[in-house]
Amino acid sequence: MANTSEVEEFLAVAVDAAKQAGEIIRNGFHQKKQVEHKGSVDLVTETDKACETLIFNHLKQHFPTHKFIGEETTAACGASELTDEPTWIVDPLDGTTNFVHGFPFVCVSIGLTIGKIPTVGVVYNPIMNELFTGIRGKGAFLNGNPIKVSSQDELVKALLVTEAGTKRDKLNVDSCTNRINKLLFKVRSLRMSGSCALNLCGIACGRIDLCYELGFGGPWDVAAGAVIAQEAGGVLFDPSGKEFDITSQRVAASNPLLKEAFIEALKQIE
Repeated sequence: MANTSEVEEFLAVAVDAAKQAGEIIRNGFHQKKQVEHKGSVDLVTETDKACETLIFNHLKQHFPTHKFIGEETTAACGASELTDEPTWIVDPLDGTTNFVHGFPFVCVSIGLTIGKIPTVGVVYNPIMNELFTGIRGKGAFLNGNPIKVSSQDELVKALLVTEAGTKRDKLNVDSCTNRINKLLFKVRSLRMSGSCALNLCGIACGRIDLCYELGFGGPWDVAAGAVIAQEAGGVLFDPSGKEFDITSQRVAASNPLLKEAFIEALKQIE
């Protein structure tokens, strides 16, 4: 396991990379109105790739022996296995649909696992200028100020965030809306923010009380947010109630007071 000063260096370099990538996103976000006719996809992939290249180059320069898993690279080179080596897991632009629409919930997500355990997390939303950071065992922060999860202990007063996912076949849409339908009777209200990483940060700072997502892109959506949410006092688990697995594409999170009731509610709707 790395020592404290090493881990703090890992965080500082990751924050640097996130801020530089954030600038690229901010520019693309505000200029995209002119580019829309070319097709939004081009813009997203260009911004995505530029950010990922920048982040990986920056990290590799500082930590040449570390391993890397990224949304774009994994898509291009087949899935990368998560090993015990220090591994940077990066989503250069989480919330691409939001990005295309100029909806300000977009972020850079940079996580580091050591021994497969999420150890450093940086999630940066350059549009709203919010930088979430966390180091395992050292707390979580928003723009340098400590954050903690909500103290809500009643499901019926809780704010829930989920996502519809990308699949639009009838089976997936129906099971998604059926879950939402049943959960809406149990919670105060529901949001879909469009960014898994920012959802976990929302849990961390007490903005939301519950979140779950099934079938998201990959570990890059949760690697950084997992550290931040846990360090803020949150709990992560599989929506079935089993242990959270960073490679499973399934996640649920809440404050500890709501965990059992939330798992119960999720079990009832499956």
